[in-house]
Amino acid sequence: MTRPLASPSILRGSVCASIAVGILLAVLSHPAARAVQAATSSPAPIATQTVVVLSIDGEIEPILADYVVDGIHDAARQGASLVLITINTPGGLDSAMRRIIQATLQSPVPVVDYVAPTGSRAASAGFFILLSADVAAMSPGTDTGAASPIMAIGGQPVQIDDTLHKKIVNEATAYLRSYVSKRGRNVELAATAVSDAKAFSEKEALDGKLIDLVEPSTDALLTALNGRTITRFDGSTVQLALDHPAVVSREMTARQKFLTRIVQPDAFYILLILGVLGLYTEFTHPGMFAPGVIGGIALVLALFAMHLLPVNATGLALIALALALFVLEAKYPTHGILGVGGFVSMILGALLLIQSPITGMGVRLSTAMGVALPFAVIAIILMRLVLRSRSWKSSTGKEEMIGEVGDVVEALNGGSEPGMVRVHGELWRAITAAAQSIPAGARVRVKKVNGLTLHVEPVNPPQPAGS
Repeated sequence: MTRPLASPSILRGSVCASIAVGILLAVLSHPAARAVQAATSSPAPIATQTVVVLSIDGEIEPILADYVVDGIHDAARQGASLVLITINTPGGLDSAMRRIIQATLQSPVPVVDYVAPTGSRAASAGFFILLSADVAAMSPGTDTGAASPIMAIGGQPVQIDDTLHKKIVNEATAYLRSYVSKRGRNVELAATAVSDAKAFSEKEALDGKLIDLVEPSTDALLTALNGRTITRFDGSTVQLALDHPAVVSREMTARQKFLTRIVQPDAFYILLILGVLGLYTEFTHPGMFAPGVIGGIALVLALFAMHLLPVNATGLALIALALALFVLEAKYPTHGILGVGGFVSMILGALLLIQSPITGMGVRLSTAMGVALPFAVIAIILMRLVLRSRSWKSSTGKEEMIGEVGDVVEALNGGSEPGMVRVHGELWRAITAAAQSIPAGARVRVKKVNGLTLHVEPVNPPQPAGS
């Protein structure tokens, strides 16, 4: 018998699981919850010469910005004398970058940005953050700059309209000048990192008065800072006392480490597709439970990441179109045309899904293809199974009798006068067509079931004489 495409109890279970996860994530991500968590877990005030060390390692995204901003605020609440941020980043999202810069400029505790260890870089958004600090430092063998805004799809830069490009570059340059000038750094040289995409080694940056120090290690940097008088963003001066500093590294919380993986473009795309596929599997094959639960959780996590990432509606529309094409491919014999169209649509949707004007951060082409192909195959196969099940013969009820063969126990004389037949070992009343008579012992096939009466026909009707 054809199974229903959806079971209310299963759907309720999947939806409830999704809602529960959604509420949990909403509570965890709400600012009030973070404030309570910080208040309950904050240690006692720390020593005056304590240096709080934060780390920017990887692409700059909203969860990393939360970590840095919270770290700066905690250092201020705990009475630290310095915040030291080590940087190694290729760039990141404009909104996350600006949050870090804003917290740096407003921090009551002096902030030192340090590009380290050797071989690191502070490119693109990292350059903006480096120059916002009270003290900017680099270790030998590092570089910074290359901060021209770009538009990228799938990690690859694309050409955009000249007017739009000028608008983005001019705004980014003005933003950089607004605080670099107050830090006493070389505004004109800094602007070339945006307008001309110039990059600088640590020596070039020091000679060009973009940074203040080049030191090989954190200990050497703190020694060089001891007794140094710095000018804060508000114009006040502070002399650093770091003769016996207590260095405290502040790591990401388990929650932040988990969420920072989710907001990576590749992870977001995989969660989105896994969620859609899981719910699609549950709707087409109800009763499996696991696909619905896993799909619901994955989709809620994807929605959480969608709230933080610059998601393009065109990419979502192309992915939805791809699913529709896969379903149609399973239903109509198009010799793979719709399936190929769906595959291409899903690839384009993945590449357009995440866009940022500051960095090439986006879904990688290898990830897009690696997810789209199995999704296409699974979606088409599942829909074909559903469509094929509609033609399956029922295995229970009266419909099961149709097409079955039985033996005539009491002759059928045609018309409405019933005889008796045995089908599946059971005796049934049976009638046949008005012009037919079927003797006892003949074989008959059930054509129709009407209440407790079977409408039958001979399995091998008698041949006319002389044929």
